[in-house]
Amino acid sequence: MAIQTTRLNPEQLEKSFADIAPALNRNEALLEASRCLFCYDAPCMRACPTHIDVPKFIRQILERNPLGAARTIFSQNILGGACARACPTEVLCEGDCVLNSLNEKPIQIGLLQRFATDHAMAKGVQFFERGAATGKRVAVIGAGPAGLSCAHELAKHGIEAVVFEAREVAGGLNSYGIAAYKMTTEFALAEVDYVKQIGFEIRTSTRVGKDLPVTKLLADYDAVFLGVGLGKTAALNIAGEELAGVYEALDFIMPTRLQKMQECVVGENVLVIGAGNTAIDVATAARRLGANSVTIVYRRGETEMPAFKYEYELAKADGVQFLWHTVPQKIAGENGKVAGLQCVKAKPSAKAAKLEVLPNSEHTLACDMVVAALGQEPLYDLYKTIPNLSVQGKKVVIDANTGATSVQGLFAGGDCVNGGGEVVDAVEMGKIAARGVVKYFGL
Repeated sequence: MAIQTTRLNPEQLEKSFADIAPALNRNEALLEASRCLFCYDAPCMRACPTHIDVPKFIRQILERNPLGAARTIFSQNILGGACARACPTEVLCEGDCVLNSLNEKPIQIGLLQRFATDHAMAKGVQFFERGAATGKRVAVIGAGPAGLSCAHELAKHGIEAVVFEAREVAGGLNSYGIAAYKMTTEFALAEVDYVKQIGFEIRTSTRVGKDLPVTKLLADYDAVFLGVGLGKTAALNIAGEELAGVYEALDFIMPTRLQKMQECVVGENVLVIGAGNTAIDVATAARRLGANSVTIVYRRGETEMPAFKYEYELAKADGVQFLWHTVPQKIAGENGKVAGLQCVKAKPSAKAAKLEVLPNSEHTLACDMVVAALGQEPLYDLYKTIPNLSVQGKKVVIDANTGATSVQGLFAGGDCVNGGGEVVDAVEMGKIAARGVVKYFGL
């Protein structure tokens, strides 16, 4: 067994990572839009964190006005194109579609949203202008969905925003942390360019923290928005993590987004530890890169897995195997490389949230690659550099109505606040914080 670059040729890789939900053409969009019941007080609209007027934009598509539909979408969610691709619509807007209660297939809201937003972006149509200059300047930390949404909303109010991004590319997880078959890097970067056309600066490769303290930004700017997301994947805290062939989730996914697919490496037999949506992205990507076998190892049961049901079904369709109630104990190595994962079986304990190890259940799973996907850690080192910042557990504490933190002039939103949510949640929080800044300035 060995880790090596994918054995698939470019044509096979293109097919493996092709759009999981291909775009609708004009006739398909019209047909799908015609199924909508245009509900009054539509539950799909309430289910959307950004509260896009879904019936309105679907009616505009039906009326052959895709640009109008795009305007309706972008007015509430400037990253509507990304959300059309990456949002869990099955559990949000489509999950609340009234057709579900009629035992009919829900309207494909995500695909209709993509149809409209792609149309506007392809034509380069901009619907919003920078507001009259107010003389106010805001530093935005992080060029992910929360930061981009905040900067765009600030620009609409005539507030100058400068976005600081630690990585070489903007876009956050949209650009490098989501499975490539859901959203291409090309699209994510094109969307960044589209959003910033309203007029704000993005400074990449600029790490805020020790090199550029948040306290300095608070002194130099009229306000600061913290939209940094999360940090590294949580450690397994078992022996053998230093072996060659042990990866954290984002380090495995990122090459599939930022380099040529044929240069990506994958093991023959891959074990993924964790059962959230990111673990599914890792497992399916490994299969699509050509791994012979991919198994998700999870210490709890099937009904307790954090991943959405449709993600689980996708993984099974890709041939991913699942081992439930299996607890990793040690990563076994040979010549400095991964050779297996030593585990024990467990069952729920009478004590809440505890597991009881089953006696004589030790066993070793042969593998040549182990990927940890246990969720990401907060950026505690950054938080510690901000005096008087209130942090509760893993989350920065804010006023939910304004995004204001415990530090005067500092606002926050996105994963650093909710501990890890969806793209659409980050967009909404960035928008709320921007409006909180406007109120803070008394504009």
